[in-house]
Amino acid sequence: MLKKVELQQYRDLLLTVQARVRGDVQQLTNEALSGGDGGDSKSPTHLAELGTDAFEQDCSLRFVENDQEVLAEIGAALGRIDDGTYGACETCVEEGRPKSRSKITKTRLRAIPYARNCIECERKREELML
Repeated sequence: MLKKVELQQYRDLLLTVQARVRGDVQQLTNEALSGGDGGDSKSPTHLAELGTDAFEQDCSLRFVENDQEVLAEIGAALGRIDDGTYGACETCVEEGRPKSRSKITKTRLRAIPYARNCIECERKREELML
């Protein structure tokens, strides 16, 4: 189990990542809605520009969607800190593995502080998705 000081460090890290991602979402949303050019004219004058603008808007909206999923994962991770389950691999726990084997490594949590699964379980989950 993680110490109180460590949990606070992870909470701070999650809140920092959350603030950054929220800023990204806001910026991408603004760009997608404004056409990303920042100019006065919002209507392209050439057919190819219309296609490019539509493609760029679609990409921006996909990034926003991905970032919103990350924000949801961060919120869930903050909830796990509050309920005392942060750092435990959800899959290992569901499968009844001993607590000593159901931990997410600190290295993984530093890299992906909202991780739900240990590396082994995440690899298995990704293989099933392919």
